[in-house]
Amino acid sequence: MRDTQDGPGFAAPTLAAPEPRKMCTDCGLSRMAMAGQCGQACQFLQPDYPAMETAVHGRPRDEELTDEVFFGPFRAMYRAALKAPLAGAQWTGIATRLGARLLEDGLVDAVLCVGPDPDDRWRPQPIIVTDPAAMARARGMRMGYAPLLALLEPAAAAGHKRIALIGIPCQVYALRRIEAQLGLEKLHVIGTPCSDNTTTENFHAFLARLSDRPETISYLEFRPDYRVELRFDDGTRRDIPFLKLPISDLPRDFFPLTCRTCVDYTNVLADITVGYMGGEGRQWLIVRNRRGQALLDLLGDEIVLEAPGSRGRRDGAVRGFMENTKRAAGGLPLRRIPKALRGLVAWMQPRVGPKGLEFARARVEMKAIETILHLRQAAPRRMKTMVPDHVWRIAARYGLEPAPGEHHSGGGRTPPDGMP
Repeated sequence: MRDTQDGPGFAAPTLAAPEPRKMCTDCGLSRMAMAGQCGQACQFLQPDYPAMETAVHGRPRDEELTDEVFFGPFRAMYRAALKAPLAGAQWTGIATRLGARLLEDGLVDAVLCVGPDPDDRWRPQPIIVTDPAAMARARGMRMGYAPLLALLEPAAAAGHKRIALIGIPCQVYALRRIEAQLGLEKLHVIGTPCSDNTTTENFHAFLARLSDRPETISYLEFRPDYRVELRFDDGTRRDIPFLKLPISDLPRDFFPLTCRTCVDYTNVLADITVGYMGGEGRQWLIVRNRRGQALLDLLGDEIVLEAPGSRGRRDGAVRGFMENTKRAAGGLPLRRIPKALRGLVAWMQPRVGPKGLEFARARVEMKAIETILHLRQAAPRRMKTMVPDHVWRIAARYGLEPAPGEHHSGGGRTPPDGMP
């Protein structure tokens, strides 16, 4: 860390380049003096979710509570929205509002998060926010690798002992592994779900496939109604059904192997997870522990909370995904729905497809299947250490069982009767 690009209420330290590593999402740990701990802290080497869930939440996920198998330990789940949505937020701005409230009440000295790079609004830039008003800089989605944990060193150098971090699962897992060594007085972790990341350059190429004016796209969101929403600088909007996206035209390495083999879609080691999957058009909150509940309580009557819904059946969608993933992992082209049928199927998907928690379960199952199939093809020696028990349990519903040598205890477990 050398100079910083400062603004009102935030600092953006210039971070040293990392040592090149395989299966790395550049969470930032490899850029720190603690880089030697990557072998123990990395989610993509030898994760131990039961131990880490116990350390963070006081217990591992309860596999008799079937939704904990999918989503990790939790106290409560909600469909939620801020009463007054924040301008420029990806949804209504719950995650950034939580950061602002922590600063407003003096509960933390700084919030570590990402904002837009000054030269590219889609490129994530790690920032240290110390003024509640500056949290507005963190609103919205970024695409690319963000070495967020590397901010821990300049934050410590600035005397910040009480911090909050808003991060994605691979960042949060590594943070929790080194947390005890950081000497912090307080740590609040606000997690967002994540499954598929790519380089910012790849993302620009994707935008260019969606519009003849990609440089004017200001917002992109994969919505739970099976459409991607685009917004443009001139205020216009466009919705694209998932089935009409050019996913099958993307190069095979568009999504790195790390993201195709991520086993923590829902950010289970955060105190509170703020996402969209189970929200049916609103945000989906997973309150995981006492600290997460205290964070939610900060919003008071600013937020509307409802019980999450669950409709439809996910099996057909997940099985179709599995067959295409088998082809992709084996280097075969994806099967495409005939053009003549795409409009009909795109019309049917939001009407008959899974919604709410059933949609969220489907996405987690898809990630479990994707992890197993891609690791088998690309890195079979990692199967034994990278695939946790709960992932095998989720995938067993679709006939995926560990082969000899793929499971650390020599065999998998199948779901009990009644698993949703």
